[in-house]
Amino acid sequence: MTEPSRPGPWLVSGRWDLAIFGGSAALAFGLLAVGRVTGVLDGVTPPWAWVATILLVDVAHVWSTAYRVYLDPEELRRRSGLYAAIPLAAYVVGVLLYSASPGLFWRVLAYVAVLHFVRQQYGWVALYRRRLGPSTRLDRVVDDLAIYSATLYPLLYWHANLPREFEWFIEGDFIPGLPTSAAKVMAPVHWAITATYFGRQLYLRLRGRPVSDGKDLVVATTWLAWYGGIVWFDSDYAFTVTNVLIHGIPYLGLVWVYERRRWAGSRERIARLFRPRAWPLYLAPLIAAAWSEEWLWHRLVWHERAGLFPGPELFPGAGALALIVPLLALPQASHYVLDAWIWRVKENPGVARVLQF
Repeated sequence: MTEPSRPGPWLVSGRWDLAIFGGSAALAFGLLAVGRVTGVLDGVTPPWAWVATILLVDVAHVWSTAYRVYLDPEELRRRSGLYAAIPLAAYVVGVLLYSASPGLFWRVLAYVAVLHFVRQQYGWVALYRRRLGPSTRLDRVVDDLAIYSATLYPLLYWHANLPREFEWFIEGDFIPGLPTSAAKVMAPVHWAITATYFGRQLYLRLRGRPVSDGKDLVVATTWLAWYGGIVWFDSDYAFTVTNVLIHGIPYLGLVWVYERRRWAGSRERIARLFRPRAWPLYLAPLIAAAWSEEWLWHRLVWHERAGLFPGPELFPGAGALALIVPLLALPQASHYVLDAWIWRVKENPGVARVLQF
């Protein structure tokens, strides 16, 4: 488990990588087909799709960070100050923003979330590049341009075509006013970068140079999901299934692999959740936490989906909401910030050891 693996094209294995990255993309586009057949593609996300994507994947994957940080005594001791300061700082900033303006709070949180989603896709590319072995400066630049173009151009298009039929969190959370010409001007650049990346990979294959099938898969599925969910379709349902699944499922998979290897042979209680074929035990606490969080959101703030979250409706005043909303958003805000630190191989010796870099 601690011996470094040989350089290669896969992060974990061909089977695992194809299932996690290819499978999540296939599921997303399969749900688009279901939406077309059932007629929900052009409407809001129906309850069954909301449960399958937002509750079981998006919110649950946020809580999985706790396994990596707060339920690992060794990791918690290693950076106890940082891991205590981040949630505290996020809550204080959230209260100040919401007290100033609820709209400002959601706008800042939306852009932090966008940065997190973009950087996660870049992170996968960086991990695959490290797994493959030494790379040229040219290939690093082409890789970076490709993954950033695949994510940032759809966001540019979104901003240049506001309003859309979908939002990140709430209506108006993105800053309006970008002219539509901005997306038109940058479109040729986006297509040129995308063509350059795949042309470079084809060239390397023809020359017999080492290439990463997993990295190509991440770039391709990222492009398909982001371009498809934001540019091709103007649909809340389409955006939700494409945006959430390729983001949350691979993250849940990475945490599972990390924790399985981290606790292999351990007698700690938490190790029971990560035994072979014990993934239902791994997911159950995450789903329970996600449901509990959403129950509070819908009983205290949104007042929606009473069938999924039964109970008394509570209507806190503006002052109370300034304390409650940042608290409910704290798991995701902390996740956005922590994720920028905890998977960096150079700064986390445990990651390099456990993931066998």
